[in-house]
Amino acid sequence: MTNINFVNENQEVIVANGANLREKALQNGIQLYTFRGKLMNCGGYGQCGTCIVEIVQGMENLSPRTDVENKKLKKKPETYRLACQTLVNGAVSVKTKP
Repeated sequence: MTNINFVNENQEVIVANGANLREKALQNGIQLYTFRGKLMNCGGYGQCGTCIVEIVQGMENLSPRTDVENKKLKKKPETYRLACQTLVNGAVSVKTKP
């Protein structure tokens, strides 16, 4: 077990190692999407790029960026991830809607 600290929401969520960041955020009432993202998100397949989060701490505890992320986030900082493509394997702090 490990924890995800959602900085903007001041909420900590305990998850199993290997948990999907997007799924755990939504299950715990964390709003990942802006208004546009709520209307147009792809449901977690990495196609829309609307579930972008910023990793504040613990980048080393996440799965490596996928090819989909590298394509969608090529002009974004290295600390940005697509929540739907990110697996959590240790403690991490996340800012939603960067």
